[in-house]
Amino acid sequence: MAARRAVGIAKRAGDRGAETAAHEAVDRAKHALGERGPVWWDDGAPDLNRHMTRTTPYADWFAARD
Repeated sequence: MAARRAVGIAKRAGDRGAETAAHEAVDRAKHALGERGPVWWDDGAPDLNRHMTRTTPYADWFAARD
């Protein structure tokens, strides 16, 4: 979060160099947390995140909800 705050501070100050450095720090942090880079959680299950529920195996369950 410190890197994200640094981005905002640099933007408000109009300091492009500090902003670039802060963005690079955010990128390093995201890589370290596993949010960017190669997939590490591959369990073989299909990724259904960007699908409409009605087109997934959960369609019947979703339709039965109130």
